[in-house]
Amino acid sequence: MDGDGRRRVLEAAEELFCDYGSHAVRMTQVRDQAGVSLARLYKLYPSKHQLMAAYLRAHGQRLRAGLSESVERCAPAPAGSRTRLLAAFDHMQKTVTAPGFRGCAFVNARAELGGPGHERHPLVAEAVQEHKTLLRSYLTGLAGDFTDARGVGEQLHILIEGAMVTSSILGADAARPARDVACAALSVADGAREG
Repeated sequence: MDGDGRRRVLEAAEELFCDYGSHAVRMTQVRDQAGVSLARLYKLYPSKHQLMAAYLRAHGQRLRAGLSESVERCAPAPAGSRTRLLAAFDHMQKTVTAPGFRGCAFVNARAELGGPGHERHPLVAEAVQEHKTLLRSYLTGLAGDFTDARGVGEQLHILIEGAMVTSSILGADAARPARDVACAALSVADGAREG
């Protein structure tokens, strides 16, 4: 029951937190949606913030796995860094056009709980930072062909983050120019590599 109950709780939390935000969701709603007792829910996650951190970590693992699978399917190794990084942008575009996209769950959670220096709930802040750091590291790994792989990875990470936030406000089409900017940044990096 632990594994199945935990899975149901995390699925319910994800759906509710994404639909309504963490402040609006009560633990009783998670209980009802997951079909577990309140005692069971609190045994698994003694606080809503522990539940939020666990949901964000599980959500992040799924997102990063989906990104990696998409890049491998569209631009399998030994494709070059440029091709693989642009495949990551293509995946991001698919993400923001998916039905039900409500923005980045990590940015939304961080906004609800306070920005840097104002974290009231460090477990959630740590889960957000962990995901963003792992995503940046993944993109930096994809940029391995470039002389400044770290710089390229960090630049493209900022572009992806900005495109996702912008698309959550202005619609999916707002993210399309990010790929063009990525192409331009990669051309500059190609020039630095050749020069």
